[in-house]
Amino acid sequence: MINIPKGSIAIINQTAPYGSSKGQESLELALAMSNFGQAVSLFFVEDGVWQLIQNQDPKKIDSKAYHKTFAALEFYEIENIFVCKQSLVKRNISVESLCIPVTIIEQTATPALLAKHVKSMVF
Repeated sequence: MINIPKGSIAIINQTAPYGSSKGQESLELALAMSNFGQAVSLFFVEDGVWQLIQNQDPKKIDSKAYHKTFAALEFYEIENIFVCKQSLVKRNISVESLCIPVTIIEQTATPALLAKHVKSMVF
Protein backbone atom coordinates (compact mmCIF):
# COMPACT_ATOMS: atom_id res chain seq x y z
CA MET A 1 0.00 0.00 0.00
CA ILE A 2 1.24 3.46 -0.87
CA ASN A 3 1.45 5.91 2.03
CA ILE A 4 0.83 9.54 1.13
CA PRO A 5 1.47 11.77 4.17
CA LYS A 6 -1.26 14.26 5.02
CA GLY A 7 -0.67 17.62 3.36
CA SER A 8 1.60 16.26 0.62
CA ILE A 9 2.31 18.21 -2.54
CA ALA A 10 2.44 16.39 -5.89
CA ILE A 11 4.96 17.49 -8.50
CA ILE A 12 4.13 16.11 -11.92
CA ASN A 13 6.93 15.94 -14.47
CA GLN A 14 5.68 15.53 -18.02
CA THR A 15 8.40 17.16 -20.12
CA ALA A 16 11.68 15.83 -21.48
CA PRO A 17 14.80 16.80 -19.53
CA TYR A 18 16.33 19.12 -22.12
CA GLY A 19 14.94 21.89 -24.27
CA SER A 20 13.49 23.67 -21.24
CA SER A 21 14.39 24.12 -17.59
CA LYS A 22 11.15 22.59 -16.28
CA GLY A 23 12.71 19.30 -15.17
CA GLN A 24 15.54 20.90 -13.27
CA GLU A 25 13.19 23.48 -11.73
CA SER A 26 10.78 20.81 -10.51
CA LEU A 27 13.63 18.86 -8.93
CA GLU A 28 14.99 21.96 -7.19
CA LEU A 29 11.49 22.81 -5.97
CA ALA A 30 11.02 19.30 -4.54
CA LEU A 31 14.33 19.48 -2.67
CA ALA A 32 13.61 22.97 -1.33
CA MET A 33 10.11 22.04 -0.18
CA SER A 34 11.38 18.94 1.56
CA ASN A 35 14.15 20.96 3.20
CA PHE A 36 11.39 23.05 4.83
CA GLY A 37 9.49 19.99 6.06
CA GLN A 38 6.91 19.73 3.28
CA ALA A 39 5.97 16.20 2.19
CA VAL A 40 6.49 15.83 -1.56
CA SER A 41 5.60 13.16 -4.10
CA LEU A 42 7.10 13.13 -7.58
CA PHE A 43 5.24 11.81 -10.61
CA PHE A 44 6.91 11.11 -13.96
CA VAL A 45 4.54 10.76 -16.88
CA GLU A 46 4.67 11.10 -20.66
CA ASP A 47 8.06 12.52 -21.77
CA GLY A 48 8.92 13.24 -18.13
CA VAL A 49 10.13 9.65 -17.79
CA TRP A 50 13.17 10.60 -19.90
CA GLN A 51 14.42 12.70 -16.96
CA LEU A 52 15.19 9.52 -15.00
CA ILE A 53 17.40 7.79 -17.59
CA GLN A 54 20.85 7.03 -16.21
CA ASN A 55 24.07 7.76 -18.10
CA GLN A 56 22.79 10.88 -19.83
CA ASP A 57 25.40 13.05 -21.56
CA PRO A 58 23.87 16.53 -21.87
CA LYS A 59 27.27 18.16 -22.39
CA LYS A 60 26.88 17.27 -26.07
CA ILE A 61 24.05 19.80 -26.25
CA ASP A 62 25.66 22.24 -23.81
CA SER A 63 23.31 21.43 -20.91
CA LYS A 64 23.79 20.56 -17.24
CA ALA A 65 23.57 16.96 -16.04
CA TYR A 66 20.95 17.62 -13.38
CA HIS A 67 19.79 13.98 -13.47
CA LYS A 68 22.63 13.18 -11.07
CA THR A 69 20.78 15.21 -8.43
CA PHE A 70 17.95 12.65 -8.33
CA ALA A 71 20.19 10.54 -6.07
CA ALA A 72 19.77 13.26 -3.40
CA LEU A 73 16.03 12.58 -3.10
CA GLU A 74 16.77 9.79 -0.63
CA PHE A 75 18.65 12.17 1.69
CA TYR A 76 15.76 14.63 1.56
CA GLU A 77 13.39 11.79 2.51
CA ILE A 78 11.44 12.06 -0.73
CA GLU A 79 10.33 8.47 -1.07
CA ASN A 80 7.16 8.68 -3.15
CA ILE A 81 8.52 8.68 -6.69
CA PHE A 82 5.94 7.38 -9.13
CA VAL A 83 6.52 6.50 -12.78
CA CYS A 84 3.75 5.74 -15.24
CA LYS A 85 4.14 2.22 -16.62
CA GLN A 86 2.44 3.09 -19.92
CA SER A 87 4.79 6.05 -20.45
CA LEU A 88 7.79 3.75 -20.05
CA VAL A 89 6.36 1.11 -22.38
CA LYS A 90 5.43 3.66 -25.06
CA ARG A 91 9.02 4.98 -25.05
CA ASN A 92 10.62 1.52 -24.80
CA ILE A 93 12.31 2.40 -21.50
CA SER A 94 13.07 -0.35 -19.01
CA VAL A 95 12.91 0.13 -15.25
CA GLU A 96 16.54 -1.02 -15.09
CA SER A 97 17.62 2.01 -17.13
CA LEU A 98 16.31 4.47 -14.53
CA CYS A 99 18.78 6.28 -12.28
CA ILE A 100 16.87 5.84 -9.00
CA PRO A 101 14.44 3.38 -7.46
CA VAL A 102 10.83 4.24 -8.28
CA THR A 103 7.31 2.92 -7.82
CA ILE A 104 5.76 1.92 -11.12
CA ILE A 105 2.06 2.76 -11.34
CA GLU A 106 -0.64 2.18 -13.90
CA GLN A 107 -1.85 5.28 -15.70
CA THR A 108 -5.35 4.60 -14.36
CA ALA A 109 -4.04 4.79 -10.76
CA THR A 110 -2.65 8.31 -11.18
CA PRO A 111 -5.88 10.31 -10.56
CA ALA A 112 -6.58 8.50 -7.28
CA LEU A 113 -3.01 9.06 -6.07
CA LEU A 114 -3.09 12.72 -7.04
CA ALA A 115 -6.38 13.14 -5.16
CA LYS A 116 -4.54 12.26 -1.93
CA HIS A 117 -2.39 15.41 -2.27
CA VAL A 118 -3.43 18.91 -1.20
CA LYS A 119 -1.86 20.56 -4.27
CA SER A 120 -0.44 19.46 -7.61
CA MET A 121 2.14 21.31 -9.70
CA VAL A 122 2.79 20.39 -13.31
CA PHE A 123 6.13 20.85 -15.04
